[in-house]
Amino acid sequence: MNSEAIERAALFDLHAAAPQDLRDALGLHTVLIDSALVSMASKLPQTAIVVNRALGFTRAQFEDEHLVSRLSATYRGAGITRFFVQVTPDAMTGSLARRIAHAGLEEARGWQKFSREPSPVDLPQTPFRVEEIGPDHGADFAHIVCAGFDLGEIAEPWLARLPGRNNWRVFMTFAGDTPAGVGAMYVENGVAWTDWGATAPAFRGRGSQGLLLAARIDRAHKLGCKSIHTCTGEAVPGDPQHSWNNIVRHGFAPDYVRANYAPPKVPAE
Repeated sequence: MNSEAIERAALFDLHAAAPQDLRDALGLHTVLIDSALVSMASKLPQTAIVVNRALGFTRAQFEDEHLVSRLSATYRGAGITRFFVQVTPDAMTGSLARRIAHAGLEEARGWQKFSREPSPVDLPQTPFRVEEIGPDHGADFAHIVCAGFDLGEIAEPWLARLPGRNNWRVFMTFAGDTPAGVGAMYVENGVAWTDWGATAPAFRGRGSQGLLLAARIDRAHKLGCKSIHTCTGEAVPGDPQHSWNNIVRHGFAPDYVRANYAPPKVPAE
């Protein structure tokens, strides 16, 4: 299982965590096309691009000259005006670039993928303590994640279902008894994917995410995982890239940048 496959599996399982009433309330829908996943949440804010995205398509699948147009039409037909079609470097061709442009999509900031082998790690010294959490902290986890990833309060009952779910390991940092930051990890077939790293605004810049990442690496090692994968936005001029630096500091090596193609942003009024 490679980086794309474990990421797709984690996103698919996130959808599977929602009971039917939540699926209806959030407009959740998935389509599996061989190795690829089309993920939709039509009633979340248009900023919810971490959910509204299509990933896992191979070069051969993209040879279908109508695929990108169908994907775009599917999202637009669901009322989703901001979504990503994600393309790995080995899948990009000149003809695909032309079809992407023809579908009305333009290149957005890409996502840098990273990987490392698990190993024992020393947890860094911070003002926080870190714990692996269960359902009793689900609401706190969801509140921090949904704010950090612009999912809106409407998504909190959904994300609250991850702590304690099979294949997920969820960690939280605390300042005293106050939840400060969160980070999750999805594990399948000996491969781990770190996800949902966010810190409440009052506690940022004090080492919470470094502690959470180290805790997940250590947990993956103890679970006997063969590899750990993660990603963050690619480096761009003027962006300090705190997440990038934190990931590399904890032993991850950059693998590749996956391109994101999206409808043009509508200027804020």
